Amino acid sequence: MSKLLLLILSGAVLLMLFVVFNPAKPPSTPFTAFSAPFVYGNFSLPIDNPLTVEGVELGRRLFYDPLLSGNNRVSCATCHQQHLAFTDGKAHSVGVSGIPLAFNSMTLANAMWGPQHFFWDGRVSSLEEQAILPILHPDEMDQDMDQLIAELEAVPVYVRLFETAYGEISASSIGRALASFERILISANSKYDQYLRGELKLNATEELGRKLFMAHPDVKVNLRGGNCIDCHSQFLTSGFKDKFDGFLNNGLDTEENLQPGLQSVTGQPSDRGKFKVPSLRNIALTSPYMHDGRFTTLEQVLEHYNGQIKYSSTLSPLIVEANNEQHQGTLSLNLSEDEKVAIIAFLHTLTDHTFIKDPSISDPFAEER
Repeated sequence: MSKLLLLILSGAVLLMLFVVFNPAKPPSTPFTAFSAPFVYGNFSLPIDNPLTVEGVELGRRLFYDPLLSGNNRVSCATCHQQHLAFTDGKAHSVGVSGIPLAFNSMTLANAMWGPQHFFWDGRVSSLEEQAILPILHPDEMDQDMDQLIAELEAVPVYVRLFETAYGEISASSIGRALASFERILISANSKYDQYLRGELKLNATEELGRKLFMAHPDVKVNLRGGNCIDCHSQFLTSGFKDKFDGFLNNGLDTEENLQPGLQSVTGQPSDRGKFKVPSLRNIALTSPYMHDGRFTTLEQVLEHYNGQIKYSSTLSPLIVEANNEQHQGTLSLNLSEDEKVAIIAFLHTLTDHTFIKDPSISDPFAEER
């Protein structure tokens, strides 16, 4: 046998051995089973974490698994419950320590849009990092990352899912999987969405509320408004995306009682008392309201804007300027009772019953029981 033939055969054997003992990672499947409404605008994904079927499947399982906590009793879903639009109904969420947290849980709906700075104070700028921090926090999930990785490696289904989605079990792949699942939590089938698509009409009260929601009051032209859209962008109803435009001081506290808020991130005194403007999608389900859960009803929220605003040096000028009457020196919308009822009626049209019952984003462990 010639030396050339021997070399060819030897190379073929080596190639076969490499394939057997180093199988290539199966190609990922692009995740297309979601609808992104064009009215929400563009969204972008991290280059190293495209949406894939495998990543979303893994992220969904991790999201609902209490294995992610130090005591194996708390999952992401403990504080983000689907039937409450991925909030928990508490003014101050409670994790493994039993100590109430400083803030309540924000909804995870439509996280691909709106301010891309997460948590009430905007301390992280990616969903991947946002997903990891609660796992490590001593009062939230209190899990050691090395211990978590070891626990996941002991579960065959996770070994398979991680290998298929990311090739390995690591802190990075855990964050990427959770972020992938959070990105497909898209709420876009409320009564308001159906109205936007021309599928139905709002009733008279809801329509008045919609118009008030969209209008900045201007007494000069006799335009009455609720001033909501100035902070809650029209279709998403969340804060504006550019830089820190989606963070505002909405007059909850006087100067001496202002909490740091965004200032803890930027270090700027001008950001003291500013917090992330939340989405109003499914707002009727996400009580209590504000970063500290101080209001339990939508009526209380509207009363705040209608006459209980506290002045401070960082108070949003959008709130200072908003008044339906020509009263100087007062911080009030001066809405009528009928107008308040109408705005609240419109806010109820933002409830997406499909979203809160969608089996594709529900607890996968319930399906296995």
